[in-house]
Amino acid sequence: MKTLGNIIWFVFGGLFWAIESFLGGVICCITIIGIPVGLQLFKMAGFVLWPFGKKVTEQKVTGFKTVLNILWAIFGGIWSAIGYFLTGLIFCITIIGIPFGKQYFKMARFILTPLGYGFE
Repeated sequence: MKTLGNIIWFVFGGLFWAIESFLGGVICCITIIGIPVGLQLFKMAGFVLWPFGKKVTEQKVTGFKTVLNILWAIFGGIWSAIGYFLTGLIFCITIIGIPFGKQYFKMARFILTPLGYGFE
């Protein structure tokens, strides 16, 4: 079932959002201070591409990573999170799309503060 879910996910938005996360990572890696966020966005892009069957763990964030999360949330994360949230709302219009919409809602939280999560 997770393979079918990943294929449907890939076709109906997963590829688009993975590219968006990857490009955000590239832009963050251009600046030296943004490299930790950029690397986490690369991991997020891989997770967004095939999310079903993968695991997300919450990590403790302190110090410099907290500052980076705040900067990312202000300058890029809020817009990405809004996009994920709106995509989730679109999927929740149909009963079949509700599981996908719930995944998008979770990812909106992950993309807002990417340094607080580990993607496996």
